[in-house]
Amino acid sequence: MLQDRRKNLLVALALIAPFAAIYALAFAYPTIQMFRISFTSAPLIGAGDWVGIENYTRLGKDPLFSRAVWNTLYFVALTVVPGTLIALMIALGVSRLAGRLQALVLALFFLPYILPVSVVYLIWDWTLNFQFGIAMHVLDWLGIPRIPVTKSRTWFMPAVAWVTIWWTAGFSILLFLAGMRAIPAEIYEAAALDNASRWTTFSRITWPLLRPVTALVLTIQLILQLKIFDQVYLFSIGGRPNENMVLVYYIFNKAFQQNQGGRAAAVAVTLFVIIVVVSVLQFQLLRLAGRRRQ
Repeated sequence: MLQDRRKNLLVALALIAPFAAIYALAFAYPTIQMFRISFTSAPLIGAGDWVGIENYTRLGKDPLFSRAVWNTLYFVALTVVPGTLIALMIALGVSRLAGRLQALVLALFFLPYILPVSVVYLIWDWTLNFQFGIAMHVLDWLGIPRIPVTKSRTWFMPAVAWVTIWWTAGFSILLFLAGMRAIPAEIYEAAALDNASRWTTFSRITWPLLRPVTALVLTIQLILQLKIFDQVYLFSIGGRPNENMVLVYYIFNKAFQQNQGGRAAAVAVTLFVIIVVVSVLQFQLLRLAGRRRQ
């Protein structure tokens, strides 16, 4: 028995070793280096002097960092919960279809998710551009003054949030559909025999059984949207990037434009901690809410 256990342990270690090596090289080591560099005055490439927590204390005095935090949280509020609800409603509609029609509709909703961000930007720039955008021509036809959506501080974040929901909803829809298909059909048949309405069926059967999937979708969306950068960077071209600053954009600005690797690493560490804490807190709150309702 002892030899068998040792043999199984060696086999398990041999199977885990390649993944563990890649994980350590691609994630653990860079993360440790990021924490170390955040306490130095290092440029983007090269070593720097030890400055302690100075990089962190300077963040609180930088109004651009405060704006980046506010814009990031505002963007999260505009996308995470609304995007999850929209994906759930679409998934409920798609689940009522069948056959090739269901596959076609699902493909149409999932198609944006596989597009690169540059293509997404071009599509919506052709739509929202103040001079030649399709949406501007619609406003002209309705007699409404044109709105410089991507150049307006008021409309910029809501517009980018809408584009992001359109772009990323496909994956959430797939997760919700997978969760619905995992619900036994016998439960719905029993509800039909009791003449349960659609709302009762949804509120008493579908929604409670979809809570684990909903928690997963919310957590994934929260992590993704806290790391927002590509859309904000592209739509800010020719506009006011400082007003649209988000945390990852701030890191990019410090590291690649101002060559301040230490300060950029401090912001990256701050964002890393925020993502970990908020994600764990949200997941635990959702689990606690689910247990109270059971």
